[in-house]
Parts: sequence; structure tokens; C-alpha cells
Amino acid sequence: MPEVALLLPFALGVAIAAGAWIVLSQTGIVAAESRDASAGRAAIAGLAERADTAIGRIAGRIDQVRRGQVEASELADPLPVAQAEVAAVVDDARAVRTPAGLQPIRDDIVAELERAGRALDMVEHGRTIMLAARLRGRELEAQTAVKRGYLNLLHAREAIVRHAATAAAWRSPTEARRDARRHARQVR
Repeated sequence: MPEVALLLPFALGVAIAAGAWIVLSQTGIVAAESRDASAGRAAIAGLAERADTAIGRIAGRIDQVRRGQVEASELADPLPVAQAEVAAVVDDARAVRTPAGLQPIRDDIVAELERAGRALDMVEHGRTIMLAARLRGRELEAQTAVKRGYLNLLHAREAIVRHAATAAAWRSPTEARRDARRHARQVR
């Protein structure tokens, strides 16, 4: 009987230690998931901001060309710079590591950035036609290319902003459960 009296505190100590280890390991997993989700949201927000800046700088100049307020030659320097900036953001977006729930959003942003790149290529095509040929019929083609490129650029920019807002609102499964528990407590 004296051996049982000695084993009981030892067994109780082992049980408490095992319980503490389980709780602490789960806490670490939850914290890591929350950190990953937060980092993913921040990375997507950064990409969206960079894309918005790059597209916003050139969109105004393209609109001026489209409206005939400035010559197409005015896009000679800023258009290649914008194309390079968008291509750099595409490369960075592909390299961003995100949690599984944010990967489709990141992929959608990559697709919209690629769309913006194609739109800039279309604007360059229209600009080249405007500069090379002032022939009847080709001028209309040039104006159409610039206008389509400009509109596609704006639509890509708007879609990137929407995707970034979706990413900002996204919660990991652990965060969603935590938020649901908080909401349930507040309702009571």
C-alpha cells in the first residue's frame, strides 16, 4: 500500500505534464497558423498596393493619349517602365507563399496582373500604329487598340483591388473558429 501512495503523486504529475504539453503544442500550432494567415494577408495587400501604384501611374497618361490631349510619343518612356513594373509584380506575386485558403486569391491576382501586362502590350501596339501610320483606317485601329488596352488595364486594376479586399477579410479556419466563439459570447 505504501508504494501506491508514492506512485499516485508521480502519476498525477505525469498526467499534468502531458496535459500541459498537449495544450502548449496546440497553442503553438494555432499561433503559427494565425501568423501565416496574417503574413499572407499582408503580402497580398503589398502586392495589390504595388500593382495599383504601377497601373495608376501609367493609366492617366494612356487616358490623355486616348483622348488626344497628348501625342502618342509621350508614352515612349513611361510605357516600358510600367510594363517592367507590372512584370516584376507578377514575378513577386508568383513567389509569395500564402496559406492554402489564400492561394486561389493570389492566383487570381497573378491572372489580373498578367491581364494588365497584356493591356499594356495592346496600348503599345496602338501607340506604335499611331506613330508609324497616319493612314486612313489604321488610325481607327490604333485608337481602338489604345482604348481597349486602357479599359482592360482599368478592369484589371479594379479586380486586383477586389481580390485584395477579399484577402483582407479572409480568416484561417482557426481564426474563424475563434471569431465565432467570440461572437457567440457577445450574443449571450
